[in-house]
Amino acid sequence: MVETISTPNSPTEQLALYQQMLAAKSPDIDVYQIDVVWAGILAPHLVDLKAHSKGAENNHFPSIITNNTVDGKLIALPWFTDASLLYYRKDLLEKYGEKPPQTWAQLTATAQKIQDAERKAGNDKFWGYIWQGRAYEGLTCNALEWVASHNGGAVVEADGKITINNPQAVKAIAQAKPWVSTITPPGVLNYTEEESRGVFQAGNALFMRNWPYAWGLSQSADSPVKAKVGTAPLPKGGEDGRHAATLGGWQMSVSKYSANQDAAIALVLYLTGPEVQKQRAVELSQLPTLVKLYDDPDVVKANPFFAEMKDILASAVARPATVTGSKYNQVSSEFFNAVYAVLSGGKTAEQSLADLEASLKRMSRGGKW
Repeated sequence: MVETISTPNSPTEQLALYQQMLAAKSPDIDVYQIDVVWAGILAPHLVDLKAHSKGAENNHFPSIITNNTVDGKLIALPWFTDASLLYYRKDLLEKYGEKPPQTWAQLTATAQKIQDAERKAGNDKFWGYIWQGRAYEGLTCNALEWVASHNGGAVVEADGKITINNPQAVKAIAQAKPWVSTITPPGVLNYTEEESRGVFQAGNALFMRNWPYAWGLSQSADSPVKAKVGTAPLPKGGEDGRHAATLGGWQMSVSKYSANQDAAIALVLYLTGPEVQKQRAVELSQLPTLVKLYDDPDVVKANPFFAEMKDILASAVARPATVTGSKYNQVSSEFFNAVYAVLSGGKTAEQSLADLEASLKRMSRGGKW
């Protein structure tokens, strides 16, 4: 029999509870469901599953397995995943003879063109591009995508090297500043996912960056944009750039202090296996972490946009959480505040990323984790 334990809804409070239980070496919890950015923080308390997995990890997206591998130990198996994507009004692109943008420059131009036309036609609330600009983890995700799409690295690389202060990263962050108050409302600096979705779903935006959860809501019976929405990978930094989506999702891990380790490991292998992942994909629209399920007819029929999520997930970018471990929250805070300073006009991208590099070096061991 499996007993589930209720936890706080807030990820911050949930992590604090986990840390308290694990620090006390409590045997009360056998299996922990952990966020993709907690691997480095909780790794010392979790069982290495590689000795028990019989190669099951090879069936999952490699980027997630890499994220869940700390000091050579596979401390969690993926349960379901998440990656951001670009939503667009397919009816408006067709109306104005445009296609989903391949680069940020194309997005900017198309957004401006259609925003101007829609406002001229009478919708003065219409905007070209909606995203998440509040100083919080969501801005870390947006900005990491900008940087990675320009081949500007991942803030802190897997080998521990701090790379954020480079010309491509500067270019990526600087590119976003002019969006504010032109193709993006000034209020974006206080937007999270839900504020963004509200504007887009009301029919007042052409493009939106968001997570897959917004798809089902946009297609609800009372949605003004039902049947008018398309999805695509987020744009590249340029012709020589890449599509980059931030990796999200949840994993299953086993406590080192469990009194039922064998049964717990067996449960994790079952929950993260193909039968359960397929069921959750079809019934709950949760993105599988098993690559083959994206070719399963039942899964694609239930969620048509899953077909393109396979390529998005294959190139998804992990936040620098595993390498920075217990300091990740501080690293992310430094990063999103540095980006926010540029977006709000307080600093140039060059100045802000140079200051960020200095802050991260002070936090690390002489400039390297």
